[in-house]
Amino acid sequence: MKKTGSILAAFILCAQVFLACSDSSSSDQIVQPQPTSSEIVEQQSSSSELFSSAETEEPQPASSETVEQPTSSSETVRPHIYTVDSTGIHTIVMGDSAGQLTSSDLYLDCPADSFLNEFQMGDIVTVAINGYDTLDMPIVESAYDVPIAGFALVALKGYDYLILSVHYGHLSNILKITDVVVPIEVSISMKEKGGFLFGLEMRNVQNMDYYAEIYPDLSIEEFANFREVRTTGMGQNRLYRSSNPIDPGLGRNLYADSLAKNAGVTTFINLSDSEEYARSCQSFDSSYYSTQNVIFLNLPVYFYSQHFKDGIASGFRYMIEHDGPYLVHCTFGMDRTGFTIAVLEALMGATTEDIQADYAKTFSNYFNVVDRMHVALNEQQVDFFRAVVIRNLKAVYHAEGIEIPDTGTIDWATATEKYLEKLGMTQEEISALKDRLK
Repeated sequence: MKKTGSILAAFILCAQVFLACSDSSSSDQIVQPQPTSSEIVEQQSSSSELFSSAETEEPQPASSETVEQPTSSSETVRPHIYTVDSTGIHTIVMGDSAGQLTSSDLYLDCPADSFLNEFQMGDIVTVAINGYDTLDMPIVESAYDVPIAGFALVALKGYDYLILSVHYGHLSNILKITDVVVPIEVSISMKEKGGFLFGLEMRNVQNMDYYAEIYPDLSIEEFANFREVRTTGMGQNRLYRSSNPIDPGLGRNLYADSLAKNAGVTTFINLSDSEEYARSCQSFDSSYYSTQNVIFLNLPVYFYSQHFKDGIASGFRYMIEHDGPYLVHCTFGMDRTGFTIAVLEALMGATTEDIQADYAKTFSNYFNVVDRMHVALNEQQVDFFRAVVIRNLKAVYHAEGIEIPDTGTIDWATATEKYLEKLGMTQEEISALKDRLK
């Protein structure tokens, strides 16, 4: 049976279809049950000085009306610990009954309905987590509403709390606040009213298909998402990227394998598969791919995780140890490949515009299949994906203590050398990698 665009779209929206991702420690994006207010009131009321007034009386919203709290005949539910003023909403991170932070997401003690009286879906807010970090993120119904590696404030109507999360990641680990006794104070203020409304609309274009005839306006190279990386500073016939050359799941593997052979690729960096899985693919033994140098990294889509960081460092060392041309791929050649290629482009001195154009090309090659026919993305849609890769680089580098300015010309090469050092690479290794790509 043919795989339809809607089936593939469902994979993209729910899990980004990373077929070989075997990491079982993923951050649950579905809301998990949390302790009730009565279970945590004793610990929280004794440890929050900032919100001491909320312990004895109802918090007052901006309108000065009293917040109504639910009650039942069996128990009296304490007021939630949150206040509203002209600067936004101030609340705390909740923990378990012992006051420990045990979830990869952060649960905030503010009812979603009360929060949505002040903010709306699609607003971008600034979230200040006292003592740890300040992050900008959109208000959404699910972390899957934002692109890979994006931060999200999840507000579900009727729920007793808000959730700070990241699409594929462990926010508490990223912020280095695991195993901390809560509460932690959090303030939420408006960054950009409706700033992510277009981002929510972009979920509707993430449809793709299996067959080349669905993409009549694309070349075979574009259909296979195969191309040479020719950004500023990158040598000719040095680095390529593509969809998976051996996995038949996308209907593109034979094209990608043949194009890699024609380009003379001698070393493959497989971000997505284990060697066992790769060798189980029906076309592996007869492929050009199987005759060349390959490292199988089997990485999850967790750019912030130590597993991912160690993995791409291993991939870069493999490039140093083997001759090019090189080809980097995952399943689609989209997210893991997109980030890894962006790092290599940045290392070699690419401009922001270089990195954005190459990254967005992948989404033009896949997305927006309408009624079984590919429709080109418009400029505004392409710009959305251009912004994603720069946001990802800035966020991942920031998590390592490397700050990228929001304005002016960015020295991506220097910032990326610092990032690779954080990954454990020596200056000698970084220089050798650059020599391989010149």
